This record gives sequence, C-alpha cells and structure tokens, in this order.
Amino acid sequence: MKGFILAGGRATRLQPLTLVTNKHLLPVYDRPMIYYPLQSMAKAGVTEVLLSSSPDHAGQFASLLKDGEEFGLRLYYTVQSKPGGIADAISLAEDFAQNDTLLVLLGDGIFNYSLKEDVKKFDENKKGAMIFGMQMEEGFEQYGIIEMKQNNEVVSIEEKPQHPKSHIVQTGIYIYDRTVFHKIKSLNPSERGELEVTDLNTMYIRDGQMTCSMLDWWIDAGTSHDELLRANTLVADKVKHAALR
Repeated sequence: MKGFILAGGRATRLQPLTLVTNKHLLPVYDRPMIYYPLQSMAKAGVTEVLLSSSPDHAGQFASLLKDGEEFGLRLYYTVQSKPGGIADAISLAEDFAQNDTLLVLLGDGIFNYSLKEDVKKFDENKKGAMIFGMQMEEGFEQYGIIEMKQNNEVVSIEEKPQHPKSHIVQTGIYIYDRTVFHKIKSLNPSERGELEVTDLNTMYIRDGQMTCSMLDWWIDAGTSHDELLRANTLVADKVKHAALR
C-alpha cells in the first residue's frame, strides 16, 4: 500500500497565522502538525508516501522533511496547482500509486489509533474502500456524518446535515482500492467547483463496497484557532502520559 497526505489549502480560518506559512507547518505541542500524519503512516507500515501541497509552500515542506528518512519513509512531493477539492488532490497520486492500494490522510488530523491491522486486512482483499470515524457528542454538526450498519458497512455520508443520522464523524482517513482514480475521473464538480471526496465515497457506498472503522480519539487541528489550541493542549497531555509518541 502507498500513502498520500494532503497538506495544501489556504487555511483562511487560521489567519493571520497562515498568511506566510502553511497551516500544516504550525506547531502542535512539540512538533509541526505535519509530523503527526507522517508518524501515522510509519505506524501503519506504509513506507512510500506522497505529500501534496500548494505551490507557494512546497519548498518549505521539502526543507523540513527532506526525503522522509527521519520517519522511516521514502517521501515524495507533488503540487496541487489550485484548490480543486480533496478528490482532485487524490487524483495526483495516480502515477505514484502504480495500481497499489492507497492510504489517504488529511494533514491536519491527529490521532493515536494504529492503522496497521486495517491496512493489512484491506490489502488481503484489495477491493472497495474504508473510512474511519469517531463518535462525537458535540460539535459533530460541522463534519460529514457516517451512517452504517452493525456489520460496519457504510450506508451514507452526509456533509453537515441539519438532521444527523448518527454522531459518527468522518475523520479524513481513507483507504481506497485501485479503482479510485477511474472513479475520480467520472466525478462532476460540485457547486463550489470542486471534486468532492464525499461524492467519491458515495460511489463506493452505492456498490456496497465501503466499511468504517472507529477511532477512540481524534482531533481536527486545522479548522479554527480554538481547535488548534485544543489540539496543542490535548496532544501535550497525551505525550506527557506516553499515550502519543
């Protein structure tokens, strides 16, 4: 399995912190935010990772991360020339993936769950897709909501619904089979002119080919100043208690 990390975007909600740098380079406790998804890739057993950034920050990532040896990875870089949505960014990994399965992480999600067993299980079959969710008792309205059966098959994903069918939020962790790029090519842009990852996932759901695995904790560090502050506090506590390394 290959890995793909999305670390682009303008992060206007975090200005002025992001006026001169990428949000994924902001500190979360004792390291840059981008370190966490790289460490998650290494824990999952993925050794080759492609990192996507915007043109004006690509050099900063390369200067910081170099070839990925510090993380036990072989790290490669690509550029999403203009914002086109998550699915559009994933399409940049087609040549890199070379018909392998693909683990996709959004660069601002922080968690301690090991994806290794899920990756291993998925690669035994290599078909369909898997997403990762977390039960959230408040604030879930701002995320995509996952509805699933008892056997973990995903029934639907709704973006910021007024009447949520569950309190399970999607966390920006995805595993896709080799058909993902063909599916992306058949997507139409949304009203905001982007190729939406929810539309991509819905294609797998309609075929009965998407399952969901649950995380015990996760935080989206890139949505607001309050969430960035909360991420720093939470991660500091977990590092001090050896719950996150």
